[in-house]
Amino acid sequence: MFRFEEPAYLYLLILLPVLAAFYLYSNYRRRKAIRRFGDPELMAQLMPDVSKYRPDVKFWFVWTAIGLFAVLLARPQFGSKLETVKRQGVEVIIALDISNSMLAEDVKPSRLEKAKRLVARLVDRMENDKVGMIVFAGDAFTQLPITSDYISAKMFLETIDPSLISKQGTAIGAALNLGARSFTPQEGVGRAIILITDGENHEGGAIEAAKAASEKGIQVNVLGVGLPDGAPIPVEGTNDYRKDRDGNVIVTRLNEQMCQEVAKNGNGIYVRVDNSNNAQRAITKEIDKMAKADVETQVYTEFNEQFQAVAWIILILLLAEMLILERKNPLFRNFHLFSNKNANK
Repeated sequence: MFRFEEPAYLYLLILLPVLAAFYLYSNYRRRKAIRRFGDPELMAQLMPDVSKYRPDVKFWFVWTAIGLFAVLLARPQFGSKLETVKRQGVEVIIALDISNSMLAEDVKPSRLEKAKRLVARLVDRMENDKVGMIVFAGDAFTQLPITSDYISAKMFLETIDPSLISKQGTAIGAALNLGARSFTPQEGVGRAIILITDGENHEGGAIEAAKAASEKGIQVNVLGVGLPDGAPIPVEGTNDYRKDRDGNVIVTRLNEQMCQEVAKNGNGIYVRVDNSNNAQRAITKEIDKMAKADVETQVYTEFNEQFQAVAWIILILLLAEMLILERKNPLFRNFHLFSNKNANK
């Protein structure tokens, strides 16, 4: 596995296009100035020792060396061994409702976007824990198997939207049953399902699934997204709202009572997600209370520094730049003229 120990130094690479643009502009100004004095070909004959290409070669050597120096400072490394390490943590499955009602905007910018930002903050706070993601509407499926790869978790999170599931509904029971089967078989580790939903139009089996999960030692926490007063559901790409068969605007409301019952039977907590960050703080505090056990994770160890190879390339480029003269060597030019005279005799 390849990585940079000090990746912040890679920002120095931003200087490269600036230097290149400045050099090309300077060349343009120089050639323009030469044209004012006369024909460029005649000027070249009057200055036979001036090389047309060597200054460019010297600049691009230095330019490349500067870029490699930024890479050198960033300390490129290769991981030489993949090891299984044990860290103290818990396992968390996030079950996210992506039904159309989650597009309502009673929570800004929308219920779904608010939920995704909350999940992103939860993942950011994780250190030694494992996380998995389930999305559900009328069906439920695994978006991300349980992992300690937080970067992948946030990447998968960004791709979530209601179009992932065509069947509409709120299959909370199916999501909880799938979540309960998604943990690792490791013993003694704290496990929790974080259910994020507005709870509307839910299908049967949610209470039973929460109770079954609790009996397996899995805590079910519920985050209710939205407001009890409700809001219309926007039609994406338009300024209109979804309507029922009679042409009336559909208003979706947070089903708080159902969410509370699921949390109670799942031996967890219920928190309403509003326009503040209270829900994120409450659920983080609850996770911190869970029993932490040794969570096995595969990581690359024994990273080897690769700066030596980069340093040698930089040294060779700078030596080459020093050895290349901007002007043609007069000895070679005289030798060339002498050869031409002998050839004409």
